[in-house]
Amino acid sequence: MSRTHLLGVFGAVALVTAVALHGTGTAAPLPGGLGPCVGSQCPGKHPPINNGAITGYDDAINVFVGGDFLVRASAAEAEGRIVVGGNFDQDKAAGSSPSYNVGIVGVGSRVPPPPGSDFLVTGGAVTVATGQKLLAEGGNIHHAGTLSGTFTGTDKPDPDAFKPYAGLSSQLTAASTCYATAAATGTAVNQNYQTLFTGDGKSALQVFTVDFDLVGASGGQQGLVFAGIPDGATVLVNLVGDARRIATYTGEIADGGQLNSMRERLLWNFPAATTVELAGGAQFQGSVLVGNPASMTTVTMPGVNGRFFTTGSLTHGGSGGGTGNEFHAYPFTGDLPSCDTATTTTTTTTDSTTTTTDSTTTDGTTTTTDTTTTTDATTTTTGTTTGGTTTTTTTTTAAATTTSTAPLGGGDELASTGRELAPFVMIGGMLLLGGTTLLVLFGRRRRG
Repeated sequence: MSRTHLLGVFGAVALVTAVALHGTGTAAPLPGGLGPCVGSQCPGKHPPINNGAITGYDDAINVFVGGDFLVRASAAEAEGRIVVGGNFDQDKAAGSSPSYNVGIVGVGSRVPPPPGSDFLVTGGAVTVATGQKLLAEGGNIHHAGTLSGTFTGTDKPDPDAFKPYAGLSSQLTAASTCYATAAATGTAVNQNYQTLFTGDGKSALQVFTVDFDLVGASGGQQGLVFAGIPDGATVLVNLVGDARRIATYTGEIADGGQLNSMRERLLWNFPAATTVELAGGAQFQGSVLVGNPASMTTVTMPGVNGRFFTTGSLTHGGSGGGTGNEFHAYPFTGDLPSCDTATTTTTTTTDSTTTTTDSTTTDGTTTTTDTTTTTDATTTTTGTTTGGTTTTTTTTTAAATTTSTAPLGGGDELASTGRELAPFVMIGGMLLLGGTTLLVLFGRRRRG
């Protein structure tokens, strides 16, 4: 083959390869910039579960509940910023500790929201049962409805408290549905005493589709074991079906176990379930996403270590697990399928993605328009939030509007996939053009 033919072929191959790589890009975080630690005071690495000194501050949402948040039985605390679209209702069982902590907790990652910032935000009422106490010491209870009962922290009534977060539920639902369409890269087998997840040993995104409960033969606890997972890979477990239950003892207080090491890149996704139950005696590891707005998730595990996002309602506490149930604040930093979801500031985003709306959950993985727009929202809110959290109570009201949008911040990497591949597309195109031009000139010369 002539040199000019080789150049033309090489250019074509380079261009096709670049376009193919662009089409299969999967590097994207959760929608709205949710997941990572936000702010200038984030620690370099979150410590294991402990009751030591505070090691940093995180301005992001740790627990998001689109519906109501019910504190029941012997539930003890929820670390990090808690955002609730509906009501927050604390009515624990008689004989249990009467207190429930939000924001700063006794045992956890010890990376709470910044002092003076919103620890609890609600779109509805905050109700604390008689004889009980809601502890938000050092932070704000920012509520749109009424506040009744005994509490600590700063009372911050505001009918628009939840307004900056109002679009998150729809984003999370769309993302959860989209993630469930990702092709599995491995298998999950329930062996009764454990469920074994076996990856392909090479993919940066390991995807598992599970259509059964992660429980033992009689519905009791079982182990959760992963094999064939490359170092640094993101693990996405899609638990499909109308109702799903996990009962496990896997996950420890001290880091060193397998799931603990995967924690910040592990996502448990429930896209359609109306009933989700997380039970057993584990310090459960990884972040949780429940995408059905009509769902109720009941958490009775001693601890959940990671972000917890549900578009439905949440009951914290009950039978079926440990006592003193806790949410601990740990970030999610994994790279998920890129999904074309609307952002909370849907001004030009909808118009710019109109042509891909019909195929959002299937073809969204190759679209970067939404992630670019989300980055804009991110850049706007991160800086504002950092400043807002150190202001006085008077300025906090103004900052609260921006602080509450903080979870929409912290994601310049959102559109990085397309940007990183642009040079390859350009190089391939130039090589193809050059090879074609040489072929034409060579052909004319021979005819002359």
